Amino acid sequence: MKLLSVNVGRPRPVPYTSQPDGVTGIDKQPAGGPVRVAAPGPKGVGASGLAGDAVCDTRHHGGDDQAVYAYAREDLDAWEPELGRPLANGCFGENLTTDGLDVSGALIGERWRIGPQVVLEVTAGRIPCATFQGHMGERGWVKRFTRKAATGAYLRVIEPGEIRAGDPVEILYRPDHGVTAAMQFRAVTTERELLPRLLAAGEALHSETLAQARKYVAGQQA
Repeated sequence: MKLLSVNVGRPRPVPYTSQPDGVTGIDKQPAGGPVRVAAPGPKGVGASGLAGDAVCDTRHHGGDDQAVYAYAREDLDAWEPELGRPLANGCFGENLTTDGLDVSGALIGERWRIGPQVVLEVTAGRIPCATFQGHMGERGWVKRFTRKAATGAYLRVIEPGEIRAGDPVEILYRPDHGVTAAMQFRAVTTERELLPRLLAAGEALHSETLAQARKYVAGQQA
């Protein structure tokens, strides 16, 4: 298991984002050298966990629970024949393109060591948005991505440091609750009946998902 690339984006104006200034950093490109990774701070204040990476719409993106976004090269490869075109590392807006790692099947709270310094923890799957659809230039992209549920994973930073392309990825810890990033994604999108099962992941869940699951359970019990 290793990193194929570490991808960062610069802000650029586009016609398809709801960000007030009309800019997005979703177009990620592989970095040529090491990239510093650290917790960015709370959502709405903090942006990306990667130095030099732009998160322009901090209303919905960035922050400690979404500090880093990872996507598997294997899932990009699976999309290529469906889309009829090659997909470069970073083209889904992911910061980390991995090889040999089941990213969507990673467990909430699973911890990865990347290179000699950095430790990250899985928090959630990625919810597609209109900016992602505009970036991809595919009609119905939000629905197609949701249906496939090869969502990738958001991660929080447990131990900061530098990472670079080629670094090994080691799974340091896997919890035994069975709640994956893909399950979390399905629970908050198309299968809300799964929300109670997410509570087994506890505080490792993205804080917004944890609150949503607790609210759902409370409503069921009322």
